[in-house]
Amino acid sequence: MNKNRMNLRMFEGDASIIDRTGAESLIPIQEANEIIQGTISQSAVLSRGRKLANMTSKQYKMPVLDMLPIAYFVNGDNGQKKTTKQAWDKKFITAEEIAVIVPIPESVLDDSEYDIWAEVKPRVTEAFGKVIDGAVLFGENKPSTWREDVVTTATKASAVVTLGASDSLYDKIMAEDGVIAKVEGSGYFVNGHMADISMRAKLRGLKNANGDPLFKQDLQGTTQYALDGSPMNFPNNGAFDKSKALMISGDFSQLVYSIRQDITFKLFTEGVIQNTDGSIAYNLMQNDMIALRAVMRLGWEIPNPINSLRKDKAKRCPFAILKAGE
Repeated sequence: MNKNRMNLRMFEGDASIIDRTGAESLIPIQEANEIIQGTISQSAVLSRGRKLANMTSKQYKMPVLDMLPIAYFVNGDNGQKKTTKQAWDKKFITAEEIAVIVPIPESVLDDSEYDIWAEVKPRVTEAFGKVIDGAVLFGENKPSTWREDVVTTATKASAVVTLGASDSLYDKIMAEDGVIAKVEGSGYFVNGHMADISMRAKLRGLKNANGDPLFKQDLQGTTQYALDGSPMNFPNNGAFDKSKALMISGDFSQLVYSIRQDITFKLFTEGVIQNTDGSIAYNLMQNDMIALRAVMRLGWEIPNPINSLRKDKAKRCPFAILKAGE
């Protein structure tokens, strides 16, 4: 990592600040004429899922098809025609808040010739993406009002394929009882994959009977990661938990989210910042500090409407997971 990159520390439990040590590479001493920011990893869930209209209140009510109409043959010219019905269920998306406060002494800001806040904001956005991906995909610190995460949902629907040490990765993904087939058995078509970064090497290592690479034919060109025509992405914001899943495949149009409030930033020069135990960490006015507060509110859902192939909602899931064998 470039020595000029700022060390952003956000608190978990006790409050933390961007102190002079953390920002020293931004304060001109001799060199450091430019800042080289790493790639900002946004939320994989928000980039791959389907965005609904913004929420106008805390809850978003979404009608979901729950009963299909049934057609019948009419017996003869004068046979009696039967009736049928179609029904909808209601699912609710509840907006929950994600927030963080980043305090920094005014003297550090004064001694820096760079816009420190402009450097902080992309990292805060990245941190938000990590929190969202962890909660939606794996249930990590998810709010109690949010539905079960994708991995738990797929596991309860038995849409899980285990990759053992001696198993064929190709078969476990592509074959009759593979991950893609699990999704298709629920009446959905896979349109995307999310995978741990270790899956890149596993895919590159696939070979045919002659020892030729299956995934990459041209060793000089860029590898285009895709499976059965569906694109893959490898979240690198630290949210993907390979102990729970190596890969998540599915119809990501069924992962919907709605934003109540997009990320907003606000600067404060007065106020008190407390630790989680209630003790005062910083008094902005007394300590000559400025704090940046970032807030976002959103919610998500898996509509999973009934279809003709899998009517049992307990066994129907638009996602399947590949996990490592124990």
